[in-house]
Amino acid sequence: MSDSTDPLRRLIDIMAALRDPKTGCPWDIEQDFASIAPYTIEEAHEVADAIAREAWDELPGELGDLLLQVVFHAQMAAEAGMFDFDDVACSIADKLVSRHPHVFGDESRDKTAAQQVRDWEEIKAQERAGRAERGVLDGVALGLPALTRAVKLQNRAARVGFDWPATDQVLDKLREETAELVAARDAGDPAHLAEEFGDLLFVMANLARHLDVDPEAALRSANAKFTRRFRAIESALAAQGRRPEQSNLAEMDGLWDAAKRKERAAPDI
Repeated sequence: MSDSTDPLRRLIDIMAALRDPKTGCPWDIEQDFASIAPYTIEEAHEVADAIAREAWDELPGELGDLLLQVVFHAQMAAEAGMFDFDDVACSIADKLVSRHPHVFGDESRDKTAAQQVRDWEEIKAQERAGRAERGVLDGVALGLPALTRAVKLQNRAARVGFDWPATDQVLDKLREETAELVAARDAGDPAHLAEEFGDLLFVMANLARHLDVDPEAALRSANAKFTRRFRAIESALAAQGRRPEQSNLAEMDGLWDAAKRKERAAPDI
């Protein structure tokens, strides 16, 4: 094991020991890229969750869990002779330098944040061209959360002019897709219903993009709000010695409205 004064090297060595075919952990040894990928996504979401909750005391541990995923993938790649952790670190360092010529090159820093974003996208487009990604939508990762990927696909298409010019047209499309969803529901075709529901979600992602709203963040916020208010229902019923299944919709709806009024009266919510 490496000197413990170098925490990153110690972590890399621990991962190598866990993957040792003779003395390592059986579970770690039998993993591969595909089996670990879901954990990588899960840990990234847990980092985002800690930030959303402002749980700063939890964030170092969550970031450590995410870092472990990078080290795990790098170790498996090293064993296969593909690359190692140093290659991963060098890759992102080189990318950061190349994408920030106004910091590490001779370009002027006298730019707005919006202009820097446009420059960044242009540099990324050049990188994609260098990787022989010719299609406008090439390179948008399949593993992204569906709403996030929808926005990225739409942003790519918008760059070449395939976009509605204003929010009103998106709202018109939303109404059209809602009507088609109702028709699919009434027709009783599950496959068609799922397709129309997907179309409706895609338009909602487009609406979020036009309104400059992050749909993932907005939905996470809505989830948190639902959780708070439903827990308020549970607390109110528990004070009476009851559980939700011992209540009814009308009563719970009233308790929901009471929780909503209480939240709106609080200045920090």
